[in-house]
Amino acid sequence: MSYEFAGIRNYQERAVFEAVRTWRDHYPLISDDLLPDVACVALNRLPARYIRHEVDLVFYQSEKERLMAERLVASAVGFAFEFVQARTAMR
Repeated sequence: MSYEFAGIRNYQERAVFEAVRTWRDHYPLISDDLLPDVACVALNRLPARYIRHEVDLVFYQSEKERLMAERLVASAVGFAFEFVQARTAMR
């Protein structure tokens, strides 16, 4: 029997990547080559949410849970930008 696992992914990745792209202009001291570091720091602060299809999360997540997830992503990305910026300044 063959199983297909290639479609499994962490939903948080997409949300974090979008937030990093959105907020990047607010942190001009962080160069583009540090943006993946920002994403990694943010993702490490969030719980993993694995899905196969986007509709899976939408179907099983309440509006309250969705709003909380958005707040968690925003908080993690804000922290990550500040963390990477501080580390860069210390060099």
